[in-house]
Amino acid sequence: MNPLLNEYSTPRETLPFDRCRNAHYRPAIDEGIRRQENEIKAIAGNPQAPTFENTIVALERSGKLLKTVSSAFFTVLDAESDDEMMDIAQDITVRLTDFRNDIYQNETLFARIKSVRDRHAAAPLRTEDARLLRQTFDAFADHGAHLAPDRKAHFRRLSTDLSRLMLDFEQHALRDRNRYELHLTDERDLAGLPAGLREAAAAEAGERSREGWVFTLSEPSYRPFMQHADNRALREQMYRARLNVGNHDDELDNKDVIRRIVNTRLEMAQLLGYENHAEYALRDSMARTSAQVYALLRRLLEAYRPVAVDEYAAVRDFAREVENRQADLMPWDWEYYSEKLKDRRFGVNDEMTRPYFELERTAQGIFDLATQLYGITFRENRAIPVYHAEVRPYEVFDRDGKYLAVLYADFFPRRGKQSGAWMNGVTTQHRDGDGVDHRPHVLIVMNFTRPTATKPSLLACSEVRTFLHEFGHALHGILSDVTYESLAGTNVVQDFVELPSQIMENWLDEEAFLDRIAAHCLTGEKIPSELVQSLIRASNFNAGYACCRQAGFGLLDMAWHMLTAPFDGSVADFEAQARADADVLPPASGTLFSTDFGHIFSGGYAAGYYGYKWAETLDADAFSVFKAAGIFDRAVAASFRENILSKGGTDDPGLLYRRFRGQEPTIDALLRRNGIAV
Repeated sequence: MNPLLNEYSTPRETLPFDRCRNAHYRPAIDEGIRRQENEIKAIAGNPQAPTFENTIVALERSGKLLKTVSSAFFTVLDAESDDEMMDIAQDITVRLTDFRNDIYQNETLFARIKSVRDRHAAAPLRTEDARLLRQTFDAFADHGAHLAPDRKAHFRRLSTDLSRLMLDFEQHALRDRNRYELHLTDERDLAGLPAGLREAAAAEAGERSREGWVFTLSEPSYRPFMQHADNRALREQMYRARLNVGNHDDELDNKDVIRRIVNTRLEMAQLLGYENHAEYALRDSMARTSAQVYALLRRLLEAYRPVAVDEYAAVRDFAREVENRQADLMPWDWEYYSEKLKDRRFGVNDEMTRPYFELERTAQGIFDLATQLYGITFRENRAIPVYHAEVRPYEVFDRDGKYLAVLYADFFPRRGKQSGAWMNGVTTQHRDGDGVDHRPHVLIVMNFTRPTATKPSLLACSEVRTFLHEFGHALHGILSDVTYESLAGTNVVQDFVELPSQIMENWLDEEAFLDRIAAHCLTGEKIPSELVQSLIRASNFNAGYACCRQAGFGLLDMAWHMLTAPFDGSVADFEAQARADADVLPPASGTLFSTDFGHIFSGGYAAGYYGYKWAETLDADAFSVFKAAGIFDRAVAASFRENILSKGGTDDPGLLYRRFRGQEPTIDALLRRNGIAV
């Protein structure tokens, strides 16, 4: 009766999300574990001599049911969770961690893997096979397979603790965000807010059986409120709520969780012979070392911080001019006055452009861009089951009509949904032992402005940029063409994974693309050329501040993971010191970012957040090739597909990039794009 344990009679064998209930996940995962346990026993106990096929490939292809069910569970947990689901996650996370350790610390299995590695030291495999062999061996070593029994047991306990702590961090942050609301009943408090935001806030209040207007910490509510609310005290209240998620000294507080996470990661890294977690995390990255990471961040700050300081002064002086206030510009003033100054300088703001970025048309325009570049097409298929009625399922086809993938798009915020935006592979492309190509099912999740009773979903430019970003990750999964699942799509090193996503953002600053996708939601008229030019001129507005902000997050991440001794100090003091060289705005006492920094404490970016800036140098450099040939040039796109998007992690990322670019990347294109250098 469990839909996860039967053959799927759904289109493209998609997961039967519509039939899955919370009670189905735990028994399905238990069954998946049982089946893979038997597969592992057969591999480890194989009486034949270890070979690449009977050991490495057999291990790679084991656990099919467990991978599928786990993917279904964590997809729903992040996007449509409830209290029961969160409770189940506590048990499932520990169960999966324990089972993963059972595999990685299986001495007989590791001996077979080591034997295969030693055999092929003198008899090299083809490139993809060699990558799989190295990745498999490294995964076992990274989970303590080579440790003495007592240290192995200790590592196992630590890894289980870490899994629990990361889940606690994520759930604390979600619950804390959800419990905050700014409830207003006096219309005077709405001064400056656009009509669409007021309508959305009234609808939110109605859903909560309240009079007036309710604003939340979801991005479509929070950001426009900070941009437009004339009431400075309310802006400060919202800002402090956003910058104190997980920082209330109660049952949802994350400060001690952070201490325990970084200390556990440190202890695990040192058990494996590394000085700190960063050294462990960076060993298989493009940067390789913390020195390389810091060199990049320092170079960016040297180039961008003087610009950022001037930007702050310009916004501060503008605020003093319009309000005759001589006080410093505080963080809750930044978005408000920046938006007004941008409007004065360039004649453009988010509310002017929203009517031209209606979600349905924008989505079609982004799909059409993929068609133009790669020849792929998207066809909505409502027969594909989804986990929420708002999710839009599409079938994706190649230029020759061949089926490529399923794409799920989940656009709007909900109470059970994590904040931010992400992509994940629900299933991942691979070829089985018979050579059959199993195509991927890919999910992109956003938190966009909802439609209201009178308006469709109208996106801010930042939301369109987010769409392009996550769609780039999706293309990395959709266009994958490899043999092994663990090397497919976005399964690449952390500082390379953002290249396919960030390069897509470049098209938003191109007139030829905007002219195709932007049309007024009521009249259908194309966006005026003068407005397009204003958008392009404004594209580098406060670019210095934006770079310093991201670099600051990278510095904070590195500081937490460069620790070489257990940390038991003040999280706030540590954060302030770590980010000091990058901060441009005056500090807001009593606020804390780390307690909601999910990328590094509950996601996969620990000692890897710098990767956004690392990949930004790659995407600017790579897009210069498109600019030189034409932004819709199919030959350049074909090369990018062949050398980057289709290859996943099957080869060294630096080599893949050089095959596309013809040379090593430089930071010069990024500096030129941002107007920092000519």
